Amino acid sequence: MIAILQSYSSMLLGALGKTLLLTLLSLLFAMIIGMIFALMNVGRNRVLNCIGTIYVDAVRGVPLIVLAYFIYFGVPSGMKMMGATDFRLSALQAGTIALAMNCGAYMAEIIRAGIQSVDKGQMEASRSLGLSYAKSMRLVILPQAIRTMVPSIINQFIITLKDTSILSVIGFPELTNMGKTIAGNTFKSLQTWAIVGIMYMIVIVALSKLAKRIERRIDRGR
Repeated sequence: MIAILQSYSSMLLGALGKTLLLTLLSLLFAMIIGMIFALMNVGRNRVLNCIGTIYVDAVRGVPLIVLAYFIYFGVPSGMKMMGATDFRLSALQAGTIALAMNCGAYMAEIIRAGIQSVDKGQMEASRSLGLSYAKSMRLVILPQAIRTMVPSIINQFIITLKDTSILSVIGFPELTNMGKTIAGNTFKSLQTWAIVGIMYMIVIVALSKLAKRIERRIDRGR
């Protein structure tokens, strides 16, 4: 195990950095997607409610690996059929889109639950003061909802971090993919996967502790 660390530590750390980069990018776009569809779901427009519900149910019903294959292989193939022969998606681009779409569906539910946890009287009171629905949501409801959403968002970050390992199937050089490469080069699968597992565990345990600490602070602040 020490020999592997001495020879491949820089590659493993680089792969971990790419894993975290992919996770952060995906979560950023997922929060935007989630906010859009959450607002659709909590609004009074039935058409938007239906669109939001269909997106959440459809994306959560498709395995991430299928979504990754569709975006990385299917979309460029479809673009070529339409005449865009030079259209390409890198593994990072396809992976970010797939994870953002997948995570965005779960984020929509987290944000929706956060918004609905705020007393309905808050919206009614702000509207009675002359604020529009959009301003009431932005200035009154969302700031309160965020307090309850933060622990769930961190938990979703952890789930997304673990889901990046699936994207090794499209060749993205994240930590699991690097583990495959090192195990293949050294023929030391036990030691290699033990190191990879420990690296994942350290990051995930740290994030879990952070989520619990934030949750305790929120509970004390109520």
